[in-house]
Amino acid sequence: MTRIIRLLLAALRGTETNFTSGNINRAIFMLSVPMILEMVMEALFAIVDVFFVAKIGTEAVATVGLTESVLTLVYSIAIGLSTAATALVARRIGEENPDGASKAVGQVIFISLTFAVLMGVPGLVFADDLLRLMGGDAQLIANGSGYTRVIFMSAPAIILLHTLSGCLRGAGDASVAMRSLWLANGINIVLCPVFIFGLGPFPELGVMGSAVATTLGRSAGVLYQFYALAKMNGRVSISLTSFVPDFGVVKTLLGLAAGSTGQFLIGSASWVFLTRIVSTFGADVVAGYTVAIRIFVFTILPSWGMANAAATLVGQNLGAGQPDRAETSVWRAAFCNLLFLLPIGLLLYLFAENVVGFFSHDTAVLTIGAQSLRVFCLGFVFMAYGMVVTQALNGAGDTRSPMLINILCFWVIEIPLAYALANWLNWGPSGVFWSVAISESLLALAAVWVFRRGHWRTVAV
Repeated sequence: MTRIIRLLLAALRGTETNFTSGNINRAIFMLSVPMILEMVMEALFAIVDVFFVAKIGTEAVATVGLTESVLTLVYSIAIGLSTAATALVARRIGEENPDGASKAVGQVIFISLTFAVLMGVPGLVFADDLLRLMGGDAQLIANGSGYTRVIFMSAPAIILLHTLSGCLRGAGDASVAMRSLWLANGINIVLCPVFIFGLGPFPELGVMGSAVATTLGRSAGVLYQFYALAKMNGRVSISLTSFVPDFGVVKTLLGLAAGSTGQFLIGSASWVFLTRIVSTFGADVVAGYTVAIRIFVFTILPSWGMANAAATLVGQNLGAGQPDRAETSVWRAAFCNLLFLLPIGLLLYLFAENVVGFFSHDTAVLTIGAQSLRVFCLGFVFMAYGMVVTQALNGAGDTRSPMLINILCFWVIEIPLAYALANWLNWGPSGVFWSVAISESLLALAAVWVFRRGHWRTVAV
C-alpha cells in the first residue's frame, strides 16, 4: 500500500516524463493517473456552469445549450489539434529532439490562435443571428446574446487549453496538464456565483456572468500552461523563435488534426441522428435515453485517460525507434482498461435502476433509462480495447484510419441499424440502444484489426 501511495504522489508531481525505457506497467500508471483526473476536471467544468446557471431559470440554461451546440465546431478543432500535438511532440521527445518538440509547440500555438480568430470573431459579431438560427426566441436572444459573445471571445482560451494540454501530454508531463485544469476549474467554481448573482462588490451579470467566470478560469489555466512550457528544463522550452511559422510542421499538424477532428465530428453527428430517432417514441423515452447517455459518458471518462496515456507511450517509443515496446504498451493499457470497465459495467448493469434514480423518479424515464444503460454496458468489454487502440493509432500519427473506422461504424452501420431495428423490426427504442452497443463493439474489432496490421509503425510524423 505504501508503494502505491508513493507511485500515486509521484504521478501527481510528474517526476517522470520520458517513458521509452523502464517498467511499462509503471509508465502506464504514471501517465494514466493525471490524465484520468484531467478528464474528470473537464467534465466538472460543464457541470458547474449548468448547476449555477440553472438557478437563474430555464431560459438561461437554454442559452447555454444553444451556444454550446454552435461551439461544437470550436471544440472539434481544439480536440483535433490536441490529438495532433500529442502525436508530434511525443515523437520528437522520443527522438530526443527537444528543439523539434519546442518548434512543434510553437506551431501548435500559432495554428490554435489562427483558428480561434477565424471562429471567434464571427461568433462575437453575429451572436444574435446564431441564437436565432438555433431557434432562440426574441427574449432569449435579448437576455442571452451577451453570454454568447463572451464565450466566442474566449475562443483562444478554449482552443489553447486543449492544444497545450496535448503538447504537455506528448512531452510526458501529464501532471502539468492536470494541474492547469484544476486551476481553471477552481477559478470557475469560485467566480461563477460571484459574477452570476453579483456577490460582494461585483455586478450581477446573470447568465453572462457564467461566461465571464469560465473565460477567466480557462485563461488562467492557459497562462499556467505557458509558464510550464517555458520552464520545462530542456525537454520543451518555448521561446520567440518557436513561433516563427514553419509551414512544413504546420502542414504535418493540419494533416494529423484533420483526421482527429473528423473523428470527433463523425461521433458527435451520430449521436444527433440517434437522438432524432429516439425522439419519435416520445419525451419520456428521450429523457431516459439522455440520462443513460450522461451516465455512460461519465463512467467511461477515466478510460479516456488510459487511452491518452497509450497515445503518449506509442508516440514516444516510436520516436525512440522501439515499435515493439510501443505495441506492448498498448496491449497492457487496453488490458488495464478492461480491468477497470468490466466491474464498472457489471455494477451499472445490476444497479441500473438505482443509478438512473439519482436523476429521475419518473417511472417511464426510470424504465427506459435503466434499459438503455444495461444495453450500453454490454459493449464495455469491447470498448475497453477500442478506446485505447484507437488513441494509440492517433498517437502514432495514423489519424486517418480511426476516422474511416468511425465513418463505417457510426454512419454506415449504427444509424441505419438503429432505424431498422427500431422501426422495421419493431424493437422500438431498444433497437437504438442495441445499435450503440453493436457499433461500438464492431469499432473495437476494426481498430484492433487495423492496429495488428502494423501500418502505424511506419507512419512518418
